[in-house]
Amino acid sequence: MGEPMRRSFLLAALTATIMATVTAVPAPAAAAEDEAFARVVVDAAELRSGPGVSYRVIYTAHRGETLAVEERRATGFWLRVTLPDGRTAYVLGDEVQSYLVDPDSPDAPSRPGFFAPPPLSGSHGGLAIVGGVLRTPLTNGPTEIFGYMEIRPSVVVHPTLSLDAFVGAGLTSDGAQVLYGGGATVYFAPNWALCPFFSLGGGGLSVIPNSDTFVLKRQDVFAGRAGGGLLFALRNRILVRLEASNLTLFTADSFRNAQTFAGGLGVYF
Repeated sequence: MGEPMRRSFLLAALTATIMATVTAVPAPAAAAEDEAFARVVVDAAELRSGPGVSYRVIYTAHRGETLAVEERRATGFWLRVTLPDGRTAYVLGDEVQSYLVDPDSPDAPSRPGFFAPPPLSGSHGGLAIVGGVLRTPLTNGPTEIFGYMEIRPSVVVHPTLSLDAFVGAGLTSDGAQVLYGGGATVYFAPNWALCPFFSLGGGGLSVIPNSDTFVLKRQDVFAGRAGGGLLFALRNRILVRLEASNLTLFTADSFRNAQTFAGGLGVYF
């Protein structure tokens, strides 16, 4: 092998070794991008539906509470933030202290997840539509299970209390059993992602048979209602309600018990 050929061979081998070494070194992992948060530095900060004091207050944050920052407005020093229940709101920059957080830090605050507390704070009313089953004894007959649907409007008095009305119907081929009335619901943990509640109320139940049936008989009775369940919201303010209740159906000379088991969707506004 001549000298020129030997030099060419050594140069090619050296180049191949350098290339193999470079490709074998792992590339540094991309650093996680810092996320912006804002900590409330006043006793109470009013968060509004838009960037200005003329917009409606939808949430009140207290000193030390941390909110995820989405955007800073160019004028007025308003910050667009995400509330714990997933809603978007605006806070005045003078009432919070902005800072950056490494999301990989063990004590880093987190943004709202897929589940969120029900948006009771700042709401004035609500509406839920649930469906399930009505289990009730027929007049002088056996216990039957009917498909059941109910509409429940409510007025939010406080994040822990609402006043409710309800109209529901259990439907079969023989007729309908219409349940109606009102009551109150107590929310035990309105800031939890999974909020337990208890409701108590009263009203009436009307049995409305079809004209060609002998299974159901026309009847109107009083109804006392007690129940409870779980309430939570999804990321986009979709409210989920799961509940069970016991009904005490009575007249002047008789009474019987019935139950509803239902679940459905709703909204607070």
